Amino acid sequence: MIAKFFGWDRIPFTKEIPTELLFHSSGYKECIARLQYVVNNRLFGCLTGDIGSGKSTAIRWLRDNLDKNRYPFIYLSESSLAPKSFYRELLFYFGITPKYLRSEAKRQFSSVVSDFYENQGKTVTIVIDEAHELKGDMLQEIRFLTNFNVDSVSPLALILVGQPELRSTLHLNFFKPIAQRINIRFHLSGLDNDETVKYIEHQLKVAGSKHPVFTKEAMNSIYAYTFGIVRDINNICTACLLDAVIRKEQIIDTCHVDRIINEYKSY
Repeated sequence: MIAKFFGWDRIPFTKEIPTELLFHSSGYKECIARLQYVVNNRLFGCLTGDIGSGKSTAIRWLRDNLDKNRYPFIYLSESSLAPKSFYRELLFYFGITPKYLRSEAKRQFSSVVSDFYENQGKTVTIVIDEAHELKGDMLQEIRFLTNFNVDSVSPLALILVGQPELRSTLHLNFFKPIAQRINIRFHLSGLDNDETVKYIEHQLKVAGSKHPVFTKEAMNSIYAYTFGIVRDINNICTACLLDAVIRKEQIIDTCHVDRIINEYKSY
C-alpha cells in the first residue's frame, strides 16, 4: 500500500533491507569494525546497546559479510540457555550427537573447535544474543569456554550481545573474572539528530524515492521523540507514511508526526 501510493520499489523502514544497503552511521561503522576485529583475531567481544539500537542488525551484517568457508557462524538467542543445553545446541549445529554428561559434551565441543582451527584453518564464530538474561552459571561457563590449551590459544571467536544491564552485571565483583577476559567492548548508542535525518533520507532513497517526503522539521521532531533509536524511528516513520496514504498526502510534516506521537503516548 505504501510503496504503491508513493511509487516506490519497496517499503522503507523494515528489517528486510539487504545488509549491503544498510545505513552506516559513525557508531555503526565503529561497531562492525570492532566485531570484525574480534572474529579475525579469535577474541572474546561484548556488544551492548539499548533496545532497538541496531545490535541484531550489526550481527546480521557481520554474518552476511564473513567468508562462510572460513568462519562457521553460530547464533544463539535463548534466555533460558544453560551450560548443558548450550553445548548440545553447538554440537547439533555441527551434526554431532552430544554425550549425556555436560563434561563429556564440553570435551566434544572443544575437540570439534580445535579441529576446525588446527586442521581446517577455520574459526568458529559464536554469537550469544540476549546475553543480559543469562544466568550466573551460564556466564561462568563462558569464562571456561574461552580457556583452551591452558589459556594459551583461542581457536574461536565469541561475542556476547545484550542490553545495558549486561554491562552492569559484568561490573559485579563475582563476574570480574569474566569481564577481564573480554578483549573488545562496544556500546551502540542511538543516532544523533543529523544522522537521524540522513537515516530517514537513506531509507527513502533505497526504497526508490526520487524526492523528499519528510520535511526537515518533521524529521527533527522524530529525533526529539526517539532519541535516535533506530527501531523507534522505523516505527514512527512507518506510521507517518500510513497516515499520509490514508489522507492521500505526499508530504509528511510535523502535523503527521505530532499526530502519530500523540497516538503512541496514549497507549
